[in-house]
Amino acid sequence: MLSKPGSDSRPTRAGQLRAPLLAACATLALIGAFFAGGIDGPSAEAATEPGSGSTPNATATTSGTPTATPTRGATPGATSTPTPTPKPGASPSPTPVSGTEFTAGDIISDENFYDANALSEAGIQSFFASQSCTPKDGVPCLADFRKTTKSIRAAEPGHCAAYRGATNESAARIVWKVAHACGINPKVLLVLMQKEQSLISSPSTYGYARAMGWGCPDTGPDFSAKCDADYFGFQNQVYQSAWQFRQYTLYPLNVPGETYQRAYHIGPVFIQYSPDPVCGGSTVDIKNQATANLYLYTPYQPNAAALANVSGTGDDCSAYGNRNFWRIYTEWFGPST
Repeated sequence: MLSKPGSDSRPTRAGQLRAPLLAACATLALIGAFFAGGIDGPSAEAATEPGSGSTPNATATTSGTPTATPTRGATPGATSTPTPTPKPGASPSPTPVSGTEFTAGDIISDENFYDANALSEAGIQSFFASQSCTPKDGVPCLADFRKTTKSIRAAEPGHCAAYRGATNESAARIVWKVAHACGINPKVLLVLMQKEQSLISSPSTYGYARAMGWGCPDTGPDFSAKCDADYFGFQNQVYQSAWQFRQYTLYPLNVPGETYQRAYHIGPVFIQYSPDPVCGGSTVDIKNQATANLYLYTPYQPNAAALANVSGTGDDCSAYGNRNFWRIYTEWFGPST
């Protein structure tokens, strides 16, 4: 998905989002279609967000690889944390990072990416409360967000566990339960929702619906995101993005029985700088599965201009998604590798 320099990530190419594997999509649709027990919390009614189906929009690439696509949000030049009215106890300004420290083939380590115990539910809530937040449209900040959630059936062995829905769950509890269901570091999920929609610093109705940029293929004009309302909703977005990362991890090259190979995997891979092929790219030696996951989710690397102005705008060929993921993670939580 198209990325704004400070918060959102570049869109995947429209051509990559055509799905020849209808069977794969059907399989994904089953994940949210059934209710079952799982991560703790009593069974509950369906989520109250309009259009919040649990069916993922992992539209396939031309090779058949399921692909998630983030959405666009903040204006060009916006940083991941706009100047807000600080909440009491807001965290100090992050330590600036330099674009020279970015390593395209090693954005985040496997150890950091898959550490589901990196933050407790209370730790996530404290993090939300510590961040400056300027909400829009009358929505709450994440520290105050609550929603009745739906149950989601467990996937296949080795994949995400079930999510047991409950009444009036906090955002922190939703993130914590999803992190443990899918074995993904909650810090990764927090960074993803910030780089996609500035959801922690500047939540909006638009942002909550598209929290993780999942189900928003870049089929709009000028590679813009064209989001499908069937995939809207905070819980749905958080679960499906974590599900997608677990799917990439379980099947790093291809899904058994299919002939395609994922475009991004451990080893040397050519990665574009932008959705526009005219902008070129370079071969990147991807060092670990966690970094491959990020490129499968947002398949562009930052060019020199994007790294030279690491918190702002590059040039017409700059993509910002993976740069912003690395920058925000590092500023908030320390070294990503």
